Amino acid sequence: MAKVLVVDDSLSVRTVVERALKSKRIEVLSAASGTEAKAQIRREEPDVVVCDVIMPDMEGYEICEFVRDHPRLARTPVLLMSGIVNASVLARAAEVRSNDVIRKPFAADELLSKIDGLLAARATAVRDHPAESGAATAEVVPASPAAPVDDLAGEDPLAPIEDLKDLKSLLCKLSTVPGVSLVVLVDREGFLIESAGDMMLEAEVAGALAACLAESSEGIGRDLAQGPLQSMILEYDAGLVLVNAVGPCAMLATVLCDPALLGKVRYYVKKTLPDLQRVL
Repeated sequence: MAKVLVVDDSLSVRTVVERALKSKRIEVLSAASGTEAKAQIRREEPDVVVCDVIMPDMEGYEICEFVRDHPRLARTPVLLMSGIVNASVLARAAEVRSNDVIRKPFAADELLSKIDGLLAARATAVRDHPAESGAATAEVVPASPAAPVDDLAGEDPLAPIEDLKDLKSLLCKLSTVPGVSLVVLVDREGFLIESAGDMMLEAEVAGALAACLAESSEGIGRDLAQGPLQSMILEYDAGLVLVNAVGPCAMLATVLCDPALLGKVRYYVKKTLPDLQRVL
């Protein structure tokens, strides 16, 4: 029986995928984080890995690289899932040598078709190259032509963060992260505390709306006994807005012009939050 590992921090997505695969008599494994996925890959050696691109602890691209570098599992097909599939996502997927990308939400038939194709390709590769099954690189579906996406390799934009003592410096540093056009810090009433980035955008308006949306969403969390709101992602035609709680008294709104960089931006935002709380 074929073995497929499904990696997504969303329980609902994992459940949908698991139900679709079980209808085909496929053994389904699941992981809710990148760390858990790596452990499952080492232990279970799945035939196919289906992995979300954006997760709290690492991106699906990193999972794909982990598989490709594994001494025995380099031929294992990896199917990436993403809510946004654009030139940047496809270019990054090709860079890490994933086999395919599927857009979320997807139909069960579409997912099954892709996995059937990957399992068939793996079976052919193992049959034709049994002695090399763990040493060669999996065949990659070419991505659409695109300029290489900046994966933030090299110097950490927030490396000297410990030396920053004031809100303006912290926000200015965060606004230099690739993909970020504006960062806005507001109090829980929506009044502007500080901002940095593209001042052509209305910082006061962005902050007020973010605080309003956060307050209503936090009410839902309270009603469902889920505790205080930590973060939320708003998707628009032109980009994303990431909203994070900064302790009990403030909210941080981060405007992204390139949705493909969401995972990296979330990492740097989380890295900045403790410093913002100390200064506040």
